[in-house]
Amino acid sequence: MSELKDRLRTDLTTAIKSRDAVRSSTLRMVLSAITNAEVAGKEARELSDDDVIGVLSTEAKKRREAATAFADGGRTELADKETAEAAVIADYLPEQLDAAAITEIVTAAIQQTGAAAEGMRAMGKVMGVVQPQVRGRADGAAVAAEVKRQLE
Repeated sequence: MSELKDRLRTDLTTAIKSRDAVRSSTLRMVLSAITNAEVAGKEARELSDDDVIGVLSTEAKKRREAATAFADGGRTELADKETAEAAVIADYLPEQLDAAAITEIVTAAIQQTGAAAEGMRAMGKVMGVVQPQVRGRADGAAVAAEVKRQLE
């Protein structure tokens, strides 16, 4: 079993014992998403820590988007709940990269692939190099926007 999944289960037990409703419900939901990812496809498999971080990133993004949607719709109590859940999930994600670090990684990838001359046609090539470096540490949309900005 991956260390991160084991840590999530241990923390769930602790949250239940301490009667932390937000943390326990969020961890239950995350563990359910991990289980769903494990049984998705033709064959059940055990997820690695990197795979678990991918699931956590997806869940965190869902919470951020839902919080924004609820806030725009004037449902502040639901937006606060989603924000609290996102904060719990963020505790298990690696430290997020800032804009300067993303810019640096993208610049290095463009130089490495020699994509500067090709322009936007090389976006896939550059993203293929950048994604493994930023997985779980940066939002894919922000990375894609930076690649697009530098290639134009």
